[in-house]
Amino acid sequence: MNDAVSSFQAFDGVPFTPVRRDATSDLAARTAASEIRTGIICNPKSHRNRSSVEATRPFVSGTVLAVTPRTQAELAEVLSDFARHGIELLVIDGGDGTIRDVLTAAATVWTGTQPRVAIVPSGKTNALALDLGIPDDWTLDKALAAARVGHVVVRRPVEVEHRDSGSTRRGFLFGAGAFVEATGLAQRAHRAGAFKGFAVGVALSWAIVQTLFGRSSGTWRVGNRMHVRYDASARAGDLTDTDTNRYILLASTLTRMPLGVQPFGPARDGLKTLLVDAPPRWLAAAAPLIVAGSPAKWLDRAGYHRIDPDSLDVTMDAGFILDGEVYPGGALTIRQAAPISFVVP
Repeated sequence: MNDAVSSFQAFDGVPFTPVRRDATSDLAARTAASEIRTGIICNPKSHRNRSSVEATRPFVSGTVLAVTPRTQAELAEVLSDFARHGIELLVIDGGDGTIRDVLTAAATVWTGTQPRVAIVPSGKTNALALDLGIPDDWTLDKALAAARVGHVVVRRPVEVEHRDSGSTRRGFLFGAGAFVEATGLAQRAHRAGAFKGFAVGVALSWAIVQTLFGRSSGTWRVGNRMHVRYDASARAGDLTDTDTNRYILLASTLTRMPLGVQPFGPARDGLKTLLVDAPPRWLAAAAPLIVAGSPAKWLDRAGYHRIDPDSLDVTMDAGFILDGEVYPGGALTIRQAAPISFVVP
């Protein structure tokens, strides 16, 4: 959000903001907008928004406000204004990073029930949109029409708290260890023109190759020192309180992942984790099984642990990834956030 362009207007104003339109359903959108107090957050730097700058005049009325905040502070101010005006629907036009920033800021504004959230996917990665079944051609007017008829599903984000500072962030895919390096590779793939699942596939494939054929002392194989403690609800065995090197730690509440990969096993709700010991054993045999969601019991014995906790504490010096952004490590608590109702087709 830190490079967006500001376009703040009052509810009775007519802002200009880069939101894509579908002219065939203008009437439905106007009808929806006339009945639902709507706030729209748009990131004009999102990948597809750069070449699709259009006015929202067909949709803006006395009940709709569209803004493009350019800083985190401005985002917080905008959301506070939305709350004062009693919006019922929060539309986020952007990718996973924009969604993470908005949901993180929104948690400090709406401490009780949050408004419904509609996603208009326009970023380089849209894992949440995929999980919700939102198609690539989903537009603002379609989202407003779906909101009007009440099409929603409930999801609970991953909440990551820095215990020392008390600061929290909300997203849908947490990763540490080799996942940090893999995400850096994916971002370089973005710059080379690879987006969505393809970039993720390139990164993960390169990570596996580096691990398989790299030096035994290389960073890919050695992993990162982590102290991991799962809560009492988890069937974690000897992993309930451990301090050792880990190859990778993933945590997510998504039920569907890009390219159909299933690192947490069969699709299910709730917080799910994958914790892999370092150095990873039998990776050539284990990797395709992990990707396919295989329930093979030998994977756990080999150091590939799938655990569904209510929460877990992680302490590590290295940084972590939350929905594509790197954050500093430290003493962390990872848990599910409050449920949010998302508008779906």
